[in-house]
Amino acid sequence: MPKIKTRRAVAKRFEETATGKIKRTRDGKGHILTKKSRKRKRNLRKTAYVSKQFEKNIKGMI
Repeated sequence: MPKIKTRRAVAKRFEETATGKIKRTRDGKGHILTKKSRKRKRNLRKTAYVSKQFEKNIKGMI
């Protein structure tokens, strides 16, 4: 049986931590930034974690 190919788009967007959690960047930082507050844009820079219900799906794609 052949190996499963990595989904490159997913591999570029997500990263697995040492504890097994999946790290992701927040969306909403691409454009239309003038109407967003400074605080909101600053908080969008921070990384977030994928929720437990999606972790298995993402790990299968990486």
